[in-house]
Amino acid sequence: MASRVVPAPEQPIVGGEKQKNPQPEARNRRVLRDIGNLVPGPLAEGKPHNQITRSITRRFGAQLLANGQAQVCKKQQPDNGNVLVGKDGAAKANKAAMNRKPKNEAVIAIDPDSKTGAKLREASAKSLTAILTARSKAASSGLTKRPKHLMDIDAVDVDNELAAVEYVEDMYSFYKETEEDGRVHDYIDSQPEVNCKMRGILIDWLVEVHKKFELVPESLYLTINIVDRFLAVKAVPRRELQLAGISAMLIACKYEEIWAPEVSDFIAISDNAYVREQVLIMEKVVLGKLGWYLTVPTPYVFLVRYIKASVPADKEMENMTFFYAELGLMGYTTIIEHSSSKIAASAVYAARCALNRRPSWTETLEHHTGYSEDQLTACAKMLVSFHFGAAENKLKAVYRKYLNPERGAVALIPPASALIPIPF
Repeated sequence: MASRVVPAPEQPIVGGEKQKNPQPEARNRRVLRDIGNLVPGPLAEGKPHNQITRSITRRFGAQLLANGQAQVCKKQQPDNGNVLVGKDGAAKANKAAMNRKPKNEAVIAIDPDSKTGAKLREASAKSLTAILTARSKAASSGLTKRPKHLMDIDAVDVDNELAAVEYVEDMYSFYKETEEDGRVHDYIDSQPEVNCKMRGILIDWLVEVHKKFELVPESLYLTINIVDRFLAVKAVPRRELQLAGISAMLIACKYEEIWAPEVSDFIAISDNAYVREQVLIMEKVVLGKLGWYLTVPTPYVFLVRYIKASVPADKEMENMTFFYAELGLMGYTTIIEHSSSKIAASAVYAARCALNRRPSWTETLEHHTGYSEDQLTACAKMLVSFHFGAAENKLKAVYRKYLNPERGAVALIPPASALIPIPF
């Protein structure tokens, strides 16, 4: 029921004039509990509005899905059920619908001889519940393809709706299929003023900025992805490389963070090397060159899943995996030669080797990552080599980050000698 407008009482007369009502003019509004999922169309001038009283039931939703051209008439249906009107205008009672439908439903004008009418008759035999049930069975049959002896890593999240246990396998299959869209290929030769060393210096500085602003991990991985994809399509002068970096992090923070740092924060942390207008212009250029394509599966997306599959997935294992993954992102060769999912899987493999987890690679990990131990050896050796030289490397942002006791000081753990013998 719509709420009524109660006229405001007149204000007392002072000085022979009425006081103006200080309150804004009241408007007709519907109470929250009366707001449904049907929005009435605009009223024709001089004509009463016939509101649709039919609710969007599952069966009616299936009909609308199959009949994209169905239009709701302004007449209310009589009490004898659903009516279909053909070309000749003759009314034909839909007896099957009459037995199942509630009264006072809307009239749908459809040509029964058209393809739309045929689709509607076919859809009437299938309810939305039946369609969803069939899809659920198909999904369940797909999940049963997993070998029974493998550990169910999603068992603990069955009651957690945010974990999306029913869809998580399909989601990661989709990520694997689409990761090539956001993958970076060799671009250094196309950059006249930027080389691998300068890229490494920029990423090292961005890791420090990410830590300073206390941002979520997703922001760092997306920032690096944006930087590399932008450099792959746009020649950037050396003096604007840092500007491209802070603009990429600004974009990533807007995408991932609840409270993103402001432009002034990025200007201040870059020692006022740029002004606000430069940052905003570069942000627009980056987005334009990337086609506003920011939803890419970065290594972080796969790391979360693969760490979960590395049973037992304790905090030490998690920190060690992220340490290796971020060391890999620092290296230009790593991101050029290997995909995001392979970097993530290799980081898990290298971390298990460093922590002496046995076996180093399990059937559960191979099932969820899609990689065998042999496929990961080359990338994992590359990550371990970065660990060997981390203490002496001039770019120490990642190393210092994981020296912190809050991250288990995993940088001090000896590298995985099982993959690369310790040099003497």
